[in-house]
Amino acid sequence: MTQTSQDGTLNGTLTAPRAFGSGYLFGVPLGDLGLFATLLMSFAVGFAAFFAATFVAIVVLLFDKAITGRMPDFTITYKFVGLPAGIVVLALTLAYLGTLWIKRKLRKG
Repeated sequence: MTQTSQDGTLNGTLTAPRAFGSGYLFGVPLGDLGLFATLLMSFAVGFAAFFAATFVAIVVLLFDKAITGRMPDFTITYKFVGLPAGIVVLALTLAYLGTLWIKRKLRKG
């Protein structure tokens, strides 16, 4: 039977989940992603933000139609809500994950 010490190590190896500062987010090792995985994750989160923001905007316009009785222009949801939200989230995730990838490359290099 093995014993774990107070600091979360087992025979010198870390057994407890890592925190924010070490490139882990909710236990996911974001700091260990390669370049392709970093780009893939960033674009996936950007697309998800685009679709989520567009969905919320469509629902808001549907409520507006139900209350006012006039037909809104639903292209507003894509142009002025979904696209800016997707671009902002894409830029933020590329910056964050790209920084983690660059730090990892500089540490190894």
